[in-house]
Amino acid sequence: MRRTLRWLLSLVVLIGMAGATASAATAADPAAGSSGVSTDIKDRILAIPGMSLIEEKPYPGYRYFVLNYAQPVDHRHPSKGTFQQRITVLHKDTTRPTVFYTSGYNVGTTPRRREPTQIVDGNQVDLEYRFFSPSRPDPADWSKLDIWQAASDQHRVFTALKKIYDKKWISTGGSKGGMTATYYERFYPRDMDGVVAYVAPNDVNNNEDSAYDRFLAKVGTKECRDRLNAVQREALVRRKPLEARYTDYAAENGYTFTTVGSLDKAFEAIVLDYTWAFWQYGLVADCDTIPVASTATDQEIWDSIDAISGFSFYTDQGLAPYTPYYYQAGTELGSPDIEQSHLKGLSRYGYQPPRNFVPRDIPMRFKPWVMDDVDSWVRHNARQMLFVYGQNDPWGAEPFRLGKGARDSYVFTAPGANHGANVAGLNPEQKAKATARILEWAGVAPAAVQADPSKAKRLTKPDALLDRQGVEREPFTLRP
Repeated sequence: MRRTLRWLLSLVVLIGMAGATASAATAADPAAGSSGVSTDIKDRILAIPGMSLIEEKPYPGYRYFVLNYAQPVDHRHPSKGTFQQRITVLHKDTTRPTVFYTSGYNVGTTPRRREPTQIVDGNQVDLEYRFFSPSRPDPADWSKLDIWQAASDQHRVFTALKKIYDKKWISTGGSKGGMTATYYERFYPRDMDGVVAYVAPNDVNNNEDSAYDRFLAKVGTKECRDRLNAVQREALVRRKPLEARYTDYAAENGYTFTTVGSLDKAFEAIVLDYTWAFWQYGLVADCDTIPVASTATDQEIWDSIDAISGFSFYTDQGLAPYTPYYYQAGTELGSPDIEQSHLKGLSRYGYQPPRNFVPRDIPMRFKPWVMDDVDSWVRHNARQMLFVYGQNDPWGAEPFRLGKGARDSYVFTAPGANHGANVAGLNPEQKAKATARILEWAGVAPAAVQADPSKAKRLTKPDALLDRQGVEREPFTLRP
């Protein structure tokens, strides 16, 4: 998860609900039934206590709502105040299954159909993670930002909407969202009928990160690794002229460095991200775009690092939207600490801890038992869970693993894939297996698929806008 700017789906819809297909039966329900109670899906959703409408956006074949939902700041003490948490509902039909998605960050407010939704032809509920603006309590008690409170947010949304969407539910998410779906399952294992967690890191022991070093020593080709390492080293050798450029860049854009501490610390953090970030979001085929360090100009070095790591990220302005993430990385999730021997004698700070990216007035204390608990639970209790990783994604170096207690659960790796790995990118046998299990968990597997899983395929027709995926750019700094 990298860069300050996430790729948000850009979608312009020029047709209204008049073009809705007949498959969206509930969307076309009359305003009221014979009992006088409204059967319109918007009215039913808004009848949920604490639910309010921000806006409805048209999309053919669906109803799409952006909503606020009143959530307790502290689920252990609900009487101690609430905050407004954003959710979206992509409504297909109440007779279809529902996919519950979270990125672990902000919620997008443009209709978008995630891969499990494409597979099962269902409804989709997206939830904004607590403390990401605007879903942040005011005043913010940061001690109430933890994985149990967030899982309880999901449980409460599910409980409310299950009365309307009463068919099967599957939770999903990518990267931190995949972690979020896993934590939700750990604390509320009776809610979902299946879990599809994409590229979800599992940093069980925050003090032992050698798996990442071993991964980076072998990923891709030696030629590509050497080329990346050389640019990284050259950037630190040319620290003085590149930092002069960075100073001008910051002044031009009004960037400051109070949180991280100095422009020098921000510069080095960006450079140290470079190799990891390339493999997280690049492909072996992209290695030709990396400049030859020994002959590259300062501008070429700058441009390559900016394109891959992003010089705006460690500014106060770049970090501020992601304070909740860094807080969690420094209190529960953990964060890799990578050794890069080729930078010996040039690196002044090494990989900086999450504490450096959170304002100092927010207290933090790491709880090492939290990830160990989740890891142990998954190994021994996973039921109907699918984990998908990318072969060339550094985050896959510490994946979730399944033990003897797991049932109907799988860990698959997409060959050659990066942090955007998905079911579609698996080898044919695993793709069919994963698709068949998702359809079965959602209760919509055709008879032919039940008899022969190799026949499994998505139930929806492709939609170039609604299914536009890409790799979501999220805060990186060796964070998912």
